[in-house]
Amino acid sequence: MRAAAVQMSSKQDKQGNLATAERLVRAAADDGATLVVLPEKFNVLGTHEQLVEGAEPLDGPTIAWARELARELRLDLVAGSIAERREGREKLANTSVHIGPDGELRATYRKIHMFDVVVGGREYRESATEEPGDEIVTSAAGDVSLGLTVCYDLRFPELFRILAVRGARVLTVPSAFTAVTGAAHWVTLVRARAIENQAFVVAADQIGVHPGGNESYGGSQIVDPWGDVLVRAADEECFVAADLDLARQDEVRATLPSLANRVPSAYRWPREVTA
Repeated sequence: MRAAAVQMSSKQDKQGNLATAERLVRAAADDGATLVVLPEKFNVLGTHEQLVEGAEPLDGPTIAWARELARELRLDLVAGSIAERREGREKLANTSVHIGPDGELRATYRKIHMFDVVVGGREYRESATEEPGDEIVTSAAGDVSLGLTVCYDLRFPELFRILAVRGARVLTVPSAFTAVTGAAHWVTLVRARAIENQAFVVAADQIGVHPGGNESYGGSQIVDPWGDVLVRAADEECFVAADLDLARQDEVRATLPSLANRVPSAYRWPREVTA
């Protein structure tokens, strides 16, 4: 399998963002990619107000565009994430969708962990406009199981371990990692999730300054089950692609069988405490 991570600098201009995404997805397909991952909120990224204004249901124009593109190019497309509007709900969801080569929706994942933090003197309050999902989701690209996550999820190893135990061989991480946290933690976290789960990680990040002044780190990359960075993006809108050697993954899992050596019967969650 050849996989690609698309790196964008999305703004509030939805049509402009979709044009950039399409150009890069087509270029990745021309390069042989059969799995392409777009970044978080690839269609609209900006202020809370702009996200609310640009939010769509899953049967809206953005996912319709993604379905048609995947069908035309005959590839598996993880449509990063969009701000999803759902009937009967006041808040949005941060939703990643896997679309198969037939253009059909294979899986829908709503980001579980809300980015409510203060970093670099700037407050981020994702929960002001969005609500968390509560379902861990795997999908399949042909015979290869995918694990779906979004951005801040990267800091929660429990989620990634459950995906691996459920059979995920490729973990997708559409992101808009901040410049501050990205410089400090992005590479370490992506490699850690790959190493501990002996899985490929396809991490597609936003880059640059977005409306409202938030800045994303970039550094989109693909990491193998040994933790080697197979490819990393330059500091620009682009895609990066790499061949995922599944036989090499089998070898890693067989010779250093940390997943097989787990002892679930010994694991006990502590009584819930406040961090």
